[in-house]
Amino acid sequence: MSKQKSVFFCTDCGYESPKWLGKCPSCHTWHTMKEQKLVKAPKTEKWGQQTGGQNNKPLRLDEIEGGAEIRLPVSDMELARTLGGGLVAGSVILIGGEPGIGKSTLLLQLALSFKGQKVLYVSGEESAGQIKMRASRMEAGDAEDCYFLTETHTHRVFEETKELTPNLLIVDSIQTMQSSLADATPGSLLQIRQTASEFIRYAKETGTPVILVGHITKDGAIAGPKVLEHMVDTVLQFEGDQHFMYRILRTIKNRFGPASELGIYEMGSAGLRQVSNPSQVLMSHGEKGLNGVAISAMIEGARPLLIETQSLVSPSSYGTAQRTTTGFDGKRLNMLLAVLERRCGFKLGMQDVFVNMAGGIKVTDPAVDLAICASIISSMEDLPLPEKTCFAAEVGLGGELRAVSRIENRMAEAAKMGHHTIFISRHNKPQEKTKGITVKQFGKLNEVFEEIFG
Repeated sequence: MSKQKSVFFCTDCGYESPKWLGKCPSCHTWHTMKEQKLVKAPKTEKWGQQTGGQNNKPLRLDEIEGGAEIRLPVSDMELARTLGGGLVAGSVILIGGEPGIGKSTLLLQLALSFKGQKVLYVSGEESAGQIKMRASRMEAGDAEDCYFLTETHTHRVFEETKELTPNLLIVDSIQTMQSSLADATPGSLLQIRQTASEFIRYAKETGTPVILVGHITKDGAIAGPKVLEHMVDTVLQFEGDQHFMYRILRTIKNRFGPASELGIYEMGSAGLRQVSNPSQVLMSHGEKGLNGVAISAMIEGARPLLIETQSLVSPSSYGTAQRTTTGFDGKRLNMLLAVLERRCGFKLGMQDVFVNMAGGIKVTDPAVDLAICASIISSMEDLPLPEKTCFAAEVGLGGELRAVSRIENRMAEAAKMGHHTIFISRHNKPQEKTKGITVKQFGKLNEVFEEIFG
């Protein structure tokens, strides 16, 4: 008998080595290499016999039929936005998120919403009774074309797909699946890679969209080898705090659309509800005249949003001043504080500064720089900012205001939400005037403060 081969995988990054190593050469972590035994597939077994696919032949570009993407329409507009317009035939989508955030609820709503399309929902974590209880709470009713299968073996799943031929396959979750072609426990790196590759080949050969649910680690990354994210076509991250009602579905990777879109949901007793106007969610409706509060017009993917920036500046009680941020990059906050002190003359070295983005959203758009600076000075001087005013400009190291993209969309969103004034850079040249809003353009940060605070 031939000796059974083994390989060693890094549990953090998925690096593969033929021998054990104390330190991973890829991510430089210690004692993360785990042994996995390899089992060869039988020589008589063919992939077409397992999945029902056919052998492909090499084709020239002029021999390939069609160039347009065939999409399965999705009634959930927030999910359709993050996917780029719908489910592409033969695509594989990976959805990750914390336990209890609502991944299974979102996919169950999606499965029950299809009419006239067969959907196979494979659950390796919940029983059929638990799924029925969740559907009853959601008051979704009975969908005639939605089928549920509680199974963890891939070969049994593919046997059912041969008979059912679904238009959409949902697997919850990939960590619970196991294949007979890999001699390892479910959830191990070897099993995740093997089962994921089988579902990907099934999707490509049959043209059926496949949605995989993935667990995440304590650091927020999708559990398993990093190559799993490279193998799939789309990666979606479901974010939010379980103690709050709002959830954010963010696109991390998308081969069929923009990779920076987001969808916003509200979690209720009957499931997830789409939020059609997210600007109302990201702006609180507290008392008027509060200092340290500024509104910024930002862009997430193709969607303009208004977000409330909250800042608190207080004298430091200890030797070193604190710099704390929620939803914003801490290093960029330090840069903005240095600009305010060096270019504008505000003494912030011995002040504690706290910055929070309302709604729990993480912001990367540089257009929020001006709003953050304005909210910090408003809190420091104990002076409220003018009402119905928003900001959209990037702040440079010289204290200059830099232009931002798609300024017309930002202005239109601000006017839609009832704002009368917007502060932007003088280097922005709006092509069209927006009715109902006054545009004030400045070149330096000092000029904005003189205009607001006098």
